[in-house]
Amino acid sequence: MYYDALKTFVTLVEVKNFTKTAEILLMSQPSVSLHIKKLEEEFQTKLFLRSPKFLKVTLTGEILYDRAKQMITIYEQTRQDIQEHDRSIKGELKIGASFTIGEYILPSLLIDLQEEYPELELQVVIGNTEEIVQAVRLYKVDIGLIEGQTNEKELSVHPFMQDELFIVSSNNHELANKDDVEITDLHDQAWVTREVGSGTREYLNHVIRSNGLKIKSILTISSNQGIKETLIKNGSGLALLSRSVIERDVQNKILSIIQVKDESFNRTLSYVYSPIMKDKKNVKTFITELNKKWPMKAKPIG
Repeated sequence: MYYDALKTFVTLVEVKNFTKTAEILLMSQPSVSLHIKKLEEEFQTKLFLRSPKFLKVTLTGEILYDRAKQMITIYEQTRQDIQEHDRSIKGELKIGASFTIGEYILPSLLIDLQEEYPELELQVVIGNTEEIVQAVRLYKVDIGLIEGQTNEKELSVHPFMQDELFIVSSNNHELANKDDVEITDLHDQAWVTREVGSGTREYLNHVIRSNGLKIKSILTISSNQGIKETLIKNGSGLALLSRSVIERDVQNKILSIIQVKDESFNRTLSYVYSPIMKDKKNVKTFITELNKKWPMKAKPIG
């Protein structure tokens, strides 16, 4: 069984240093070298290009890295399944969530899970949609929640919520107090938006393209809170944000919704996982609770 060698290889790829790898895995540096040598002999290929100044993974090493992550996950999941002697929900559950979901939607479910399953250790990683998809694919998380789309054919994707987005601005924006806003009023406006790779940015790009909007400028900020603060301080900017992100700010009259005539902006939020995670008890429990909490129904801002 090459489990230890594969674990050593994956760690070395990620930290790119023999000494650090040895420290992380609590082994000697010669043992790290021996594991890598064993794998290179097994697969009859060079896995790393080495020099005193750098360590670089070869193309065949990159192929093995993806497969090794899968094999390690399958092995550890099998061991966990065998060691479970009862039906209690316990152990770790690693959840990846895109920013909008992780910061504004997921917390209430996490509280419910803590109360219902106190032995379940929840770990949450937040990133943009593209980052979360990759974390799921490489088994850095057990399940991911995303607001954008993915073309990863290796993953299973399921919708769990309809999310409405709104164009928002500061209260003193020229469109904030206009009664009838047409889509053409959005021409030549300054936008504040999320980074490339986020589901929110992807959706804004879709709105701009599908309506042929001309953009005055785009300011990119990789934080929903940062976008809102920028709108408040810069009276001329617009943003397209999820209902969950702006609801409190609109109710407290900090931001204004710009309601475009005959237009609504809706998207589907989804959970995504690798097929080998389908039967993991903690993942199944999470999905059940997720679907129980949020039926597929959009909620208007009150």
